[in-house]
Amino acid sequence: MKTTTKTKLAALIGASLLTSTFSSFANEQPTGSELVGQYTAGFHLMNIQTDNERTFTADSNSYMDQGNGFGGEVSYRWLPSTEFRLSYAQFDLQAEYSEFESVEPDGSSLAVDLLFFPTEKNFYVIGGVNNLDIGSSQISGNLGAGYRHYLSNKSAIYFESKANYQFSDRYDELTTQVGFIYFFGGESRSSSTSKPTAIAAAKAIDSDKDGVIDSKDKCPSTPMVDKVNVNGCTIFVDSSTSIQLLVNFDNNQAIIKPEFYAEVEAMANFLKANPSINLEVEGHTSSPGTNAHNKALSVTRGNAIVERLVSVYQIDRSRLSVVGYGEERLLNAANNEAAHQQNRRIIANVSVTKKVAVKR
Repeated sequence: MKTTTKTKLAALIGASLLTSTFSSFANEQPTGSELVGQYTAGFHLMNIQTDNERTFTADSNSYMDQGNGFGGEVSYRWLPSTEFRLSYAQFDLQAEYSEFESVEPDGSSLAVDLLFFPTEKNFYVIGGVNNLDIGSSQISGNLGAGYRHYLSNKSAIYFESKANYQFSDRYDELTTQVGFIYFFGGESRSSSTSKPTAIAAAKAIDSDKDGVIDSKDKCPSTPMVDKVNVNGCTIFVDSSTSIQLLVNFDNNQAIIKPEFYAEVEAMANFLKANPSINLEVEGHTSSPGTNAHNKALSVTRGNAIVERLVSVYQIDRSRLSVVGYGEERLLNAANNEAAHQQNRRIIANVSVTKKVAVKR
């Protein structure tokens, strides 16, 4: 039995695996998604441990021992976790007993495999079919696992082992490979991941803390308490505010009674808070009296409101106007004192709509 060859191959495999393990953190490896669409080409060394029932001749002692050889391969990364591979290798078969060395033939392997990377990184499992030619060409199913160590964004070494089962004669073989592969085609995006993180960080700066980064923020310096849209601009909604002024007068009088001062002051405050708003004061009377007299009296009542707004609260006179309706718009058409008291009035309504920021 040729133990020297076995020892050398085992040492090679062990050294490769040890180097891969201890240097796995020394290089930045591409991710599975960065390898999608890329091809590989490479070569490998192979060792095959044959089934202990295989013999070279009819002699029951002519057992096969193993085979050593080399081969080449190509593969394609279909998905971040999935790669297809076609490989071919030739190997020299060796006899278990030295007296049968003269009949040792060559063998070959043609395999189509699917490599599945569960974490899309180094470790993978293998499944596929293998046309093993060991004395005769026979189809085998294979299953195994491997480990790939990336030397750079474009190259890697690997170690793997597969169990092969020949369906026709029910032989079990074990193949072990150590190989080197090179990536080409597609677009290697891993180089972009090695750019200084400061560039990415700069693009992600959100100076006004509104949740939209500066590069996409069309409204910088929005208040932190404001709710913003996708462009970083404050979201506004319409908010309407209205106020009504209603003052009643004594019969045939245009004097504002003290009990209505608070209502006039409230209107004055509203006008001060909304300087763009103008106010129209409507004067009204009850039905007794002539139309002409009632019309003039309604205007006088309206002017009494205007004068108080101007003199007491300093509202600009140009913002105020009066219209007298006399008895044209009675609130109560009954001919009694209660109705007359209700109709002797001034009334003013004003409203304003503003854009109000929506808060978080």
